[in-house]
Amino acid sequence: MKKVVSILLVLTLCVGCMISFSGCSGKDDGKYKIGIVQLVEHVALDAATDGFKQAIIDELGEDAVEFDFQNGQNDPNTCSTIANQFVSNNVDLIMANATPALQAAAAATGDIPILGTSVTEYGVALEIKNFNGTVGDNISGTSDLAPLDKQAAMITEWCPDAKSVGLLYCSKEANSQYQVDVVKKELEKKGIKATLYPFTDSNDLAQICTNAADNCDVIYVPTDNTVAENTGIIDNICEPKKVPVVAGEEGICSGCGIATLSISYYDLGYTTGKMAVKILKGEADISTMPIEYAEKQTPKYNKQNCEALGITPLEGYTAIEESK
Repeated sequence: MKKVVSILLVLTLCVGCMISFSGCSGKDDGKYKIGIVQLVEHVALDAATDGFKQAIIDELGEDAVEFDFQNGQNDPNTCSTIANQFVSNNVDLIMANATPALQAAAAATGDIPILGTSVTEYGVALEIKNFNGTVGDNISGTSDLAPLDKQAAMITEWCPDAKSVGLLYCSKEANSQYQVDVVKKELEKKGIKATLYPFTDSNDLAQICTNAADNCDVIYVPTDNTVAENTGIIDNICEPKKVPVVAGEEGICSGCGIATLSISYYDLGYTTGKMAVKILKGEADISTMPIEYAEKQTPKYNKQNCEALGITPLEGYTAIEESK
């Protein structure tokens, strides 16, 4: 009889341990909880979020994960509030889409794994000196950096007679500053005058863009989230003035540009999602995971804008399927 009681006691303890174990790592309902803080909703960032979610669903199944998507409304303070809420909710992982979202998440927690995406340069975003490609601690992710020297060369290829280029960007976005600084140096090596035209937000974008269009032969815009959200303003100014715009990514190009050397933000997000699965399953240590980059850059052009400006598309460029 004692043996039977002992066996029953052991079985009860085992079942209890199994139940207890299944509730660890924030999975009280059997699901991984992932918080997504996205700086603002526009084509590129939306695609990255879609790719991220799909990769996780493909790997783990739709019933194994619960996504909490929050839009930062292009406000770093709102991103901080969202990130802190994720920490309070004890999510298993945070995906931070765009630089200010990553900065907010990094400030909110040093324990919960954070994966960034649509972030151009992590060393700049997180103020890491001598960045070697791995952030360390609880942060990793993917970068949307396309070769800036090739983008500078693209400007001169599309507009060979241009003597002055205006570099239009939001001064609040650290990675935008990084991009235009590099492109400026590349253009100046070619003897082209390159002038910075920083704006603070959408309220002064029209004024600064008009100034740039009045004084430059071409305008270049990097992968800038405020620009991406307001391409109509730029297009309405530059097209009537016959000033071509070369863009850092496809979404911006489709709204106001003539050409771009762009990556697939969906694929970038998908890669980020695959990284997340490895972390959640305990197959990888985020502190040792290097930043991953897009494997392919595709040269594309905006057919409608090229026709409006009388520009003949260069060979090797593919038309963007849906322009403005």
